[in-house]
Amino acid sequence: MLLADDQTLIRAGFRALIDSAPDMVVVGEAATGAHAVELARSTRCDVVLMDIRMPGMDGLAATRAITADEDLAGVRVLILTTFEIDEYVFQALRAGASGFLGKDVEPVELLDAVRRVEQGDALLSPVALKGLIANFLAQPDANPLAASARLGALTAREREVMALAGAGLGNDAIAERLFVAPLTVKTHINRAMVKLGARDRAQLVVIAYQTGLVSPGEFPEAR
Repeated sequence: MLLADDQTLIRAGFRALIDSAPDMVVVGEAATGAHAVELARSTRCDVVLMDIRMPGMDGLAATRAITADEDLAGVRVLILTTFEIDEYVFQALRAGASGFLGKDVEPVELLDAVRRVEQGDALLSPVALKGLIANFLAQPDANPLAASARLGALTAREREVMALAGAGLGNDAIAERLFVAPLTVKTHINRAMVKLGARDRAQLVVIAYQTGLVSPGEFPEAR
């Protein structure tokens, strides 16, 4: 894992937490976005824990640089910040981030989030998910017909699973609701991502809102 935050004490705290987990190791630390991009390229880490506000290239620009690099296709970015602002959530996911959490997250939850993101899941805090919904309500798709056409390549089950994922449910919760195995859910998610050209589950969530597949209040905020 790579830590990117301009505050030394915060990086030290995260390093201590990450290194306490038997299945994780910190391979580098960056105080700027530009350095984070350099280290991502040199270490080929699985996950970058990225702050947004850093001097020079900020975390959002660094995330875009990492996710746009084909050689770093296996690197996931988890945004961890004090500022759970709606526009930041929107920009982070647009930039290709796989998750967005507030820095007030509990240690156990953070470690779980890292594992989920590394496995390809999207991870949004309840506050961030609400912000994402609000943002898409304020910015509806300019071409509804084109948006609907994007879903035409999906099977009915793939659309159903994508909608539940967009509503914030994890694979286990979706499996329980649909009476299928979690592995089956993961298969449908992966197929939907391939068909829609989504880099990961977070981008699939974005597409779910863009196309109107998910509407606020349609599902409970289960995770």
